[in-house]
Amino acid sequence: MKSDIILRYTIVVILLMHGVTALANGSIHDFGQFLNQKGFAPGGVLLAWVIKLSHVVCAVLLVVNKYVRAACIVTIFILVMGIIFVHGQHGWFVVGGGTNGVEFNLLLIAGLTHFLISGKN
Repeated sequence: MKSDIILRYTIVVILLMHGVTALANGSIHDFGQFLNQKGFAPGGVLLAWVIKLSHVVCAVLLVVNKYVRAACIVTIFILVMGIIFVHGQHGWFVVGGGTNGVEFNLLLIAGLTHFLISGKN
């Protein structure tokens, strides 16, 4: 279905932008320090690497249509944890530097859930 392709590649672009950009511009360390401040010390930087690399891997798997369910489950888990530990305390709306609100994560979770339950791969 064409709408599946639009949704799939929109999610791919978003995940790649969040993963590759952090890898390319060196902001993973800053993200890791942020996670340390949120209570994940001393493993915040390692966790930041895992999160950003998982975004890239999920995007690639969505493009090649392999292990889609596993990729969706891992990414949904990360997004839900982001809501619980970071975004939930800021309410609904995403404004500013992306640390606010749950709406963005919830939208990604909905899109990934579509692929998780659609029965494909």
